[in-house]
Amino acid sequence: MKNLVIRNIRPMGGETTSVTIRDGRIAGYGQTIEDRVETMDGGGAILIPGLVEAHTHMDKTLLGMGWYRNEVGPRLIDKIENERAQRRILDIEPARQSARQAVLAASLGVTHIRTHVDVDTEVGVAGIEGILETRERYRDIVDIELVAFPQSGMLIRPGTVELMERALQLGAQVVGGLDPSAIDRDPKGHLDVVFGLAERYGVPVDIHLHEPAELGAFSMELIIERTKALGLQGKVTVSHAFCLGMSDQDYVAALIEALADAQIHILTTAPASRPAPAVKRLVEAGIVVAAGSDGVRDTWGPYNNPDMLERAFLVGLRNNLRRDDEVALALDTCTYGGARMMGLEGYGLQPGDRADLVLLDGETLAEAVVSRRPRKMVLKSGKITARDGIALAEVP
Repeated sequence: MKNLVIRNIRPMGGETTSVTIRDGRIAGYGQTIEDRVETMDGGGAILIPGLVEAHTHMDKTLLGMGWYRNEVGPRLIDKIENERAQRRILDIEPARQSARQAVLAASLGVTHIRTHVDVDTEVGVAGIEGILETRERYRDIVDIELVAFPQSGMLIRPGTVELMERALQLGAQVVGGLDPSAIDRDPKGHLDVVFGLAERYGVPVDIHLHEPAELGAFSMELIIERTKALGLQGKVTVSHAFCLGMSDQDYVAALIEALADAQIHILTTAPASRPAPAVKRLVEAGIVVAAGSDGVRDTWGPYNNPDMLERAFLVGLRNNLRRDDEVALALDTCTYGGARMMGLEGYGLQPGDRADLVLLDGETLAEAVVSRRPRKMVLKSGKITARDGIALAEVP
C-alpha cells in the first residue's frame, strides 16, 4: 500500500493542513514522508472521519428493483406481516439487495454500518447468510456489523429463539429485540431470551423499542434493570425509544438519569411522525446518541437513503438544532456517536486511527450538512473508495 499525503484539507472544518496516511492509518498532520509517497490536493475540503450508519435493514431494501406500490395499513403489525409476505412475492434477495445499499452508502461516505437482519420461521437465517456474503465481498469499502433481529417476534413464533441462536453462531455480532410488551406480549420472557443470548455469546444488545409513552417506559425500565444486573453497561442500545418523547417530562427525566447511570446508548432516526428522544438533552446527560436511516426504500415506506449527512440534517431539523455548534452536534450522531455506540476501535482523526475518512465541500461543518453536496473523496483504511459521489466498487 502506498503512503499518501493529502494537502490543503481542514480537519473538522479547522485550520488548513495536510494529512499523512501510512499503512492504512493516520500518521500525522502537517508533515510528509519520502518513501513511496503519493500526494494529492484536497482543495480546501473539510476532513471528517467516516460516516457511521448505526441502524438500517440492508436485507430488505428495494434499491434497484423498481417502484413498489405501498398500500399497507397503518399499524406496526400490518407492516411486519406485509413485509413477510412481500419477501416471497418480490424475491427480495438479501445478498443482492444489501450489496446495492453497501455500495451506495460507500459512495456517500459511510464506512461503518450496523444492520438489523430479519430472523424468523419463514426466512430462517437466509438474511444473515446473505449479509455475511455482502460483508465479505465489500469489506474493503465498508465494515458491516450484523444484528440478529426477530422482526416478527420470538415467543409468539415458536422456533424463532433457536434461529436467533443459529444466527449468532453463523456470525451475527449483536443480539436484537423488539417491543417486548407490544409484540411478544411477554416482556420478561422476551428479555430473558435476548439478554440470555447476549451473555452466552458475549455480544452486545440492540432492542427496537417503538412502544409509546408509559408502555415503552415500562419496557425501558426492565431493560435498564437487566443491563445493570448483568454488568452490561456500555453494551446495550435502545433503538427509536419513542417513549423518551412522551409528554410526562418528569418521567422522561427519571428515565434519562437511569439510562445514563446504566450507560445505555440511544439510537434515533429523527422520525417525523412519532415522538422522539431529545438528542441534545440526552448528550448533555452523558448518554451516547447515534443515528441511522432505518429502512431504505422498502415495503414499509418509499423514503430514506443511506446518506448520513442527510440523516444529520434530519436530526438537526427534528431537534430544532439551529446554531452552527448544534448542527455539528447533529453530525456527531452520525460519526463519533455511532462509533461509540458500536464500540469501534481506532475510529477518528487522531494519529494512529484508521484512515476511514471523508472529504466534504463546505465552509463549515454546518454548511456541509445543510448543503449535502457529493462527497469529494472517501477513503477506507487509506484506500480511495469513492470520488465526487461515485463509488469505485461495482453495483450488482
